[in-house]
Amino acid sequence: MGMRLYVCMSEAAELSSIGAYAKLQLGKYKAKTRVGGAKRDVSNNSNRYNHVWNEEFVFRVCDVEEELVVSVFGEEERHGAGGLLFGGSAGELLLGSVRVPVCSVLGEDQRYVPPTWFSLENSRRKGSAGKILMSLSLHGGSTSPAHLEELAVAKETSCNILSSKVHEGKQLFKVITSHLERIFHKNEDVKKDESRSDDSSDTSSKISDYQDCEDESFPTHSFDVSMELMQSTDKDHEMPEDLPGGVLLDQAYAISSWDLNMLLFAPDSQFMKEVAELQGTLDFHKGAWTWKCDEESSHLTRTVTYTKAATKLVKSVKATEEQTYVKANGREFAVLVSVSTPDVPYGNYFKIELLYKIILGPSLSSGEESARLIISWNVKFTQSTVMKGVIEGGARQGLKESFGQFAELLGQRLEPVALAEQLEKKQLLKYLETEHQSDFQLAYDYFCNFSVLLTVTMIIYVLLHILLSKSRELHGLEFNGLDLPDSLGELITSAVIVLLVEHVFNMIRHFVQARLQREDDRGFKSQGDGWVLTVALIEGSNLASTDVAASSAPYVVLTCNSKTRTSSVKLQTHNPQWNEVLEFDAMEEPPSLLDVEVFDFDGPFDQAASLGHSEINLLKHTSAELADIWVTLEGKLAQAFSSKLHMRIFLESSKGVDTIKEYLMKMEKEVGKKLSLRSPYRNSMFQKLFGLPSEEFLISDFSCSLKRKVPLQGRLFLSPRIVGFYANFFGHKTKFFFLWEDIDDVQVLPPSVSSLGSPSLVIILRSGRGLDASHGAKSQDEEGRLRFHYQAFLSFNVARRIILALWRTRSMSAEQKSEIGDNELDQDEENVQIEDSESLLGLEDANTLKIYSADLPIRIENLMEMFDGDSFEHGIMMKLGCLNYTTTPWEAVEPDTYQRHVCYKFNRHVSVFGGEVTSTQKKSPIADSEGWVLDDIISLHHVPFGDHIRVHLRYVIEILSSAPLRCQYSVYLGITWMKSIKFQQKITRNITQKFAYRVKEMFEIVRREVPLVNSHE
Repeated sequence: MGMRLYVCMSEAAELSSIGAYAKLQLGKYKAKTRVGGAKRDVSNNSNRYNHVWNEEFVFRVCDVEEELVVSVFGEEERHGAGGLLFGGSAGELLLGSVRVPVCSVLGEDQRYVPPTWFSLENSRRKGSAGKILMSLSLHGGSTSPAHLEELAVAKETSCNILSSKVHEGKQLFKVITSHLERIFHKNEDVKKDESRSDDSSDTSSKISDYQDCEDESFPTHSFDVSMELMQSTDKDHEMPEDLPGGVLLDQAYAISSWDLNMLLFAPDSQFMKEVAELQGTLDFHKGAWTWKCDEESSHLTRTVTYTKAATKLVKSVKATEEQTYVKANGREFAVLVSVSTPDVPYGNYFKIELLYKIILGPSLSSGEESARLIISWNVKFTQSTVMKGVIEGGARQGLKESFGQFAELLGQRLEPVALAEQLEKKQLLKYLETEHQSDFQLAYDYFCNFSVLLTVTMIIYVLLHILLSKSRELHGLEFNGLDLPDSLGELITSAVIVLLVEHVFNMIRHFVQARLQREDDRGFKSQGDGWVLTVALIEGSNLASTDVAASSAPYVVLTCNSKTRTSSVKLQTHNPQWNEVLEFDAMEEPPSLLDVEVFDFDGPFDQAASLGHSEINLLKHTSAELADIWVTLEGKLAQAFSSKLHMRIFLESSKGVDTIKEYLMKMEKEVGKKLSLRSPYRNSMFQKLFGLPSEEFLISDFSCSLKRKVPLQGRLFLSPRIVGFYANFFGHKTKFFFLWEDIDDVQVLPPSVSSLGSPSLVIILRSGRGLDASHGAKSQDEEGRLRFHYQAFLSFNVARRIILALWRTRSMSAEQKSEIGDNELDQDEENVQIEDSESLLGLEDANTLKIYSADLPIRIENLMEMFDGDSFEHGIMMKLGCLNYTTTPWEAVEPDTYQRHVCYKFNRHVSVFGGEVTSTQKKSPIADSEGWVLDDIISLHHVPFGDHIRVHLRYVIEILSSAPLRCQYSVYLGITWMKSIKFQQKITRNITQKFAYRVKEMFEIVRREVPLVNSHE
């Protein structure tokens, strides 16, 4: 590799400008410092300032005869030819310059010039122009004899620096002549302006004041050197955040970050071309890397063009990628890619942005480096369009397919490695699996105590005594085979030996039983596909004991989604060391809670005493927190001893995104509605809103109102494990969530006046559950259960079905699910008139009867005013005995079809029971005729058998063809029985008579209230 010149610009002193910066140029390479902070020089009384830069630059040396030109400018307004002659422009003033031949640095010891003050020279100014402090060093190059000879020549040249002033004068005269030509030739003004624009746009494209200002392309040095140049100026650049569209690829590979960058973006790399061929892309062409300048810095950019292959929906289109390095420090790289496809529909409205981030990956066991590649995307709209959602959806699908092939090909070229979290988990579990003590070591630790040693000693002593003793005469009551103690001391000794042997025997029995207990779940591996919960039980601290005089024998029982795992028993310890891995079988639904309980082992048939328990909410801890957590145990004994457990918990899906898709497909069958996977951005916002872990994902959300003292409009969010609500009322935010397992019951309340004709959904929590969400509850019943009321859903039936399906899936047995399913069918029938507009035209399913027909000398427009919801309608309904009559505005549900809700009460004259009525009305014009059809489906509440009946009324109003100023109306009645009862015919007859009378009375009131049309009209 050739030589490189490193220049460290430290500071400047005695300058006449408040804001000063320096331009550096060596051959074709250029750079610029930032504007240094100015401090007044107090050493003298003149208006002089000191500036600090502390910046380092690196240049490639192509010829040792080149000179480093450092020009210092001040930010002042300069007008006239003088400023233009010496390289200045509006806002720039040349303060002075310094020239340092490269050969002079080459001739120094170790090719290094220590920090030295260089005086600035300016022929246009008298006196001192100031000075700058900088250091220079040369790196690279050869040490061959030829090079040593060049070094000697360089030393000789360094002694004759002053003789180069004549050459400088000639060059300065040439530059002045060039500038004069640009001033006096108008056709050169454009070039001059362009050069000025380039001169002020970027550090890498700024041109020295002692060179002609000409447009230059990126120097032809190698890509490696370009990376090194960027590395020298990349100290202040931070790694950009992932783009909001989502992450397409996040994988680590067994390769250094530098080599991965070279594989993807080096000019001679063929990897991207291979990806293009795999995807059927044609005319793939990579441009050369060049410098792109902006107001703050310079970046390497290149243009890549290709033609995307045609699909079934879109013809082949030409795409142009502009790739720009936004960070390159040698270890981390970031490349922003802007893709434009103007030939696709709405192609001029948007651009696709891709961000390639290459960062350091996890450490490998071999000691080699690894690199992590993260690719994110976003759609940047240059113009607003109603097709935004369609464009984003199409881009998401196309990018997912393209980068799936990209990842597959890259995985064939490089060895993928697990990320740090996965490596940490695998290494930890592997370590724990090999950390178990042998049975011999456990037995040694357990039996190595004073009582066992004393018992063994006594037994050996007694056996030796028996061997050494001779037979003796029988005494007292002894006979052959029965040897009794002859003294009180012998009796006590025998009793002690018996007690010791019994104690040791019990210890042996306890140890064997404990070892058998451990075998239950040791080495158990999860089975199936789904959500896998892995718990590493590390240790316990200050565990209680049920026997004050002895240590406990603790073991842990873990329960999750009705499945249990049991640890081994640790004998005689208050601080057990388990180091065990317990895995649960794969679960269809992600778990929410992990129950932990510690027991004292007393034997396989004895009732184990609880030493403490705890419930871990997996949603209230991040993955990092769960990976190393100390659990405080609850209970009287545990709290008295401050007992804790050290655990590491890992939750992951065995099939990644496919697990989520399978879960949604299963829920679709339960709900009867298509459920789509939300975008990564939407899921990320949902997780941040409620502080949820990364594995939680959004299923659906609804706009609704939370009923409290004052109704609060917000959104209800549903995910596999939580029900959340969020509202922002003029900056006052209300946010809470509770688990599906916390729900005790879900009820549907019929529409009422207080809910403006909308049904309400009541979620009741179990006693003592969901206390964190108590501020959102409407009330608390006598059993201590919180009650949450939600109403004003835009799609009530859909929300209810999804909520009931998720609740059944999470917290109910098969029998409970079946029972709720039967009740849900009844609820579907009860609420059908609220949501499913198709059923509003369900008179064909009932036995219809024409109960009234007549014609009126009234315009049809005047007659339809009785259904407009204004004071005229309210007055008529009040005369019919309707109290608290409330209507919602007509809303268009289909073309030429409108719908509204009506709610009122009967007075006691109409019905002795009072009762409440909710109805849904739908009107539409009659085809091929001038008139309207209005369907009214009525539900009766708080009257006997009211929940068994649905009353259908259909009003058909038409203009008489023979008399255009008159209209004819007919009313049809149908009654649908939801459940059969004994008095069905009697009740049907009663309802028919009552409604026929009410309809007749209603139109009689209309006849009197609406002015009659004169006959001559």
